Amino acid sequence: MKEFDVTIVGLGPTGGTLANLLAMHDFSILILDKEKSFYPLPRAVHFDDEIMRVFQTIGITKDFLKHTIINKGTKFVNSKNKVILDWPRPKKITDNGWYPSYRFHQPDLEKKLRKKLKNYTKVSIEQNSEVIKIKNSKNHVDITYLNINNHNEHLIRSNYVIGCDGANSITRKQMKTKMDNLGFTQKWAVVDLILKKKKNNLPDRTIQYSNPKQPATYCRNVGRRRRWEFAIKKNHSDKKVLSENYIWNFLKPWLNKSEAIIERKTIYTFESAIARKWRKGRVFIAGDAAHLMPPFMGQGMCAGIRDASNLAWKIANCIRNKFDETLLNTYQSERSLNVKEYIETTMRMGEFVNAVESIQITDNIKSDNQGIKRMQSIKPKLGKGLGNLRDKNRGKIFPQFKLNKNISLDDNFSKKGILILSSNIKTKALKKYPFINSKKFKKLSVYLKNINSKAIIVRPDRFILGSAKSNHKINLLLKKYSEILR
Repeated sequence: MKEFDVTIVGLGPTGGTLANLLAMHDFSILILDKEKSFYPLPRAVHFDDEIMRVFQTIGITKDFLKHTIINKGTKFVNSKNKVILDWPRPKKITDNGWYPSYRFHQPDLEKKLRKKLKNYTKVSIEQNSEVIKIKNSKNHVDITYLNINNHNEHLIRSNYVIGCDGANSITRKQMKTKMDNLGFTQKWAVVDLILKKKKNNLPDRTIQYSNPKQPATYCRNVGRRRRWEFAIKKNHSDKKVLSENYIWNFLKPWLNKSEAIIERKTIYTFESAIARKWRKGRVFIAGDAAHLMPPFMGQGMCAGIRDASNLAWKIANCIRNKFDETLLNTYQSERSLNVKEYIETTMRMGEFVNAVESIQITDNIKSDNQGIKRMQSIKPKLGKGLGNLRDKNRGKIFPQFKLNKNISLDDNFSKKGILILSSNIKTKALKKYPFINSKKFKKLSVYLKNINSKAIIVRPDRFILGSAKSNHKINLLLKKYSEILR
């Protein structure tokens, strides 16, 4: 029987990111995917600065950046085409070291993730492979899977299994956990087009059409790709809505049949749901297997990659330092509250698109001098887990600092946590751990001063685990979380 450190079920963006993050530790990894290859048509089209920082960690940004465009934001307009809410995404580098919002073509991302995985000799990818059974034991997991081509069954053993296998996750079913519906369910059509030539009168940003007769969304995507999504009326069949006549009639206000080709047309049921359990023993779920949200904020794929970033370093720590029940239990508790805030905000945004203008999407909305409401992006903290909740810095994103033009501080802690110290801290315990002294870097010194700390521990996923103001508090912090730095 073949044995692996980690088995990942599903090789979409979440599974591909997770595999890369774990492969950096030189673990043996098996990826099982039931498809023949990656899906060649558009699906996810947006990600943010936090996600680009994860891509930077695994080393694909240089190749991938040329396949993206910077997203300028979203405007909500009513049936009279009047702007009722603006959600701008300023072209300004954030604390994460990237622009706030990007557009992309999912196959481009999947190609880069798979290309990177080829660099790791201990990573095996089995396409056309359908998981049949997952058996959880105290010290390992046994997985039975079927080769769809020749119908041969295979049995392998793994220390950990993560299901990144989508909304119909077989991993979640094997865990026998249910999804809790949070109350938003709507059928929408999604139409992806490629323009035959430039069409300058189309908006250069996302437009949400808040129209009670037929709510719709327009997305300006990479290159000549454009997307329209629209709610399906109750008396219209799926077949009718996906017919050429219906689609081109709907698109009349923007373009005609001679100006573009339809690349993809499909119907989605937009849902909001969270799985009750994300972990059972050594088996986990992530991405759409663990949660679903409507697309109005473009945070579905982002949420899955945040799962991967949170879970990867914890599993890596458990492989290096033996199984740690307490550490693994923090995965769901930290991620579920964070993703729930995104889901609930997205649901309110969906109601706003449905022309319920009385809905308050978020507290981060203010009116400008012209009376137009403007919205700021949300950045939810981590839920309860590692670290002291009374620590005001715990759970916040640690900014990306450049040590010089070519080197980022991030490069020093891709696999393990790191200790950041102010210049006047002296303690014998420091000799055991990797640390950065801020006295060499003015911006880092200013940052520590601004957050009222003498020292902080930063996790490998770039969140602050804890902060301290004295030698004594630093020693306590190091004693409790030393494994994260080793």
